[in-house]
Amino acid sequence: MRGKPPMKKLFLGLSLSFLASTAFAADAVVEEVRVAESAYSWSGLYVGGQVGYVFEGRADYIYINPAYNYRHDLDGFIGGVYVGYNYQFTNGIVLGAEADIAWGDVGGSDVAPGDDIFSSTTEIDWTGSVRMRLGYAIDRFLPYVTGGVAFGRFGFEEFAAGAPYGSADDNLVGWTLGAGGEYALTDNWLLRGEYRYTEFDKKDFVSQPVDEDLSVDIHTHDFRIGAAYKF
Repeated sequence: MRGKPPMKKLFLGLSLSFLASTAFAADAVVEEVRVAESAYSWSGLYVGGQVGYVFEGRADYIYINPAYNYRHDLDGFIGGVYVGYNYQFTNGIVLGAEADIAWGDVGGSDVAPGDDIFSSTTEIDWTGSVRMRLGYAIDRFLPYVTGGVAFGRFGFEEFAAGAPYGSADDNLVGWTLGAGGEYALTDNWLLRGEYRYTEFDKKDFVSQPVDEDLSVDIHTHDFRIGAAYKF
């Protein structure tokens, strides 16, 4: 009849089993730490360029005589630059601040509803904004919302039977809201797509040399794509 295994062998077997399980657990912890360390961080300064298209924008001009009120449908391409800074919290929330400026060929025209001899055009020379951004990091993907102060400059021209009649250029201030998504191609290069709605405050101005007092309300929708370098 076989006897019981010696205590030394039993102890040795239990010890080897314990060491193996401990080594496996240690490897798992190290692997988790490596995964955590390899997760992308959105914190840092970045600078980029963007192009986009303005669509379904509108400029409503109000004159003392409604027969000469104009409504311009605005659209056109834009391009510009942006700079910002993000800070990523440990829970994945990303808070940032960003400023941008864009130039382009955005405009529209209309004929006076009560007197088709008169017509006018609008050109938006440039627009810019200073905004906050709030997003949630999903490793290298960052969906976000954004909003802040908008500003820009518009030009108004009026014609009588095709000949120049009056004009004005003035600055605009308002607000902008939007949402977008950003993806980190590498640790430094970022790609984005963004939608923005911008509404400028009502602006009173005088068209010269005819001294016409008008006011204008302008709003725009636009979609932009951009690429940035994160330092």
